[in-house]
Amino acid sequence: MRPEILEDPRIRSVQWKDLTSLSSTEIASELLLSLPWLLVSLWMASHGWFALALGPSFMFFLVGLRQVHNAYHYALGLSRRGCDWVMFALSALMLGSMHAVQINHLHHHRHCLGEEDVEGASARMPAWKAIVVGPLFPIRLHVNALKKARGASFWWIVVELMVSAAVVVAAIAIPSVWLRYHVAAMSVGQCLTAFFAVWTVHHDCDSGTPFARTLRGLLKNSATYNMFFHVEHHLFPAVPTCHLPQLAERLDRAAPEFTRLRVF
Repeated sequence: MRPEILEDPRIRSVQWKDLTSLSSTEIASELLLSLPWLLVSLWMASHGWFALALGPSFMFFLVGLRQVHNAYHYALGLSRRGCDWVMFALSALMLGSMHAVQINHLHHHRHCLGEEDVEGASARMPAWKAIVVGPLFPIRLHVNALKKARGASFWWIVVELMVSAAVVVAAIAIPSVWLRYHVAAMSVGQCLTAFFAVWTVHHDCDSGTPFARTLRGLLKNSATYNMFFHVEHHLFPAVPTCHLPQLAERLDRAAPEFTRLRVF
């Protein structure tokens, strides 16, 4: 993000540091948030109710993105190593390497919608193209991360890719209906991430102001687990997702021009 945006006196006037702390209850809630959706989807799939399982699978993927997103920024109330293990666990459950996605995501924050922003590239496309090229999105993220990763990050990526591959092989080798369903559902989720997680929150924006979209309305934000407070997240990435509604109220008062574009 351009330094002059963060130095804007309107942005500097927003109080946010008090929102970075999480209580023990909030930490536990964040860590368990996606589990019910995962269990329901697998239970439905084990009974052959695949169409019904798609809804809970979608919600698991959405909430999983919320959890891992906070882990990228070490905003889960855990140590850095604890966040590493959360990323590892979600890599196995959602497929792919979340440490690889982290490298691209942090680069996205530093160079939002710039030419070097691999994650944000789909935001510059029409919606249909972001969906069509979606299967290439995770491949590009992983290739770029492997080129840039150093030290422990590189080995986290390698191990997470190996575990994800093992899950896929197990789904092929073991006659387990629910496991094969889950792998298929997560693969579709990965292919649609470019559209749902990037295009929706950055389309028709540029590297100026506003550079991202946001969402207002209690019902809308509750249904999407507060995942669309995106301009707030970019301005103050250390604030956990569960505290973004309070941050949004403060930003609306201080700099409403930053929050004028809506996701939907």
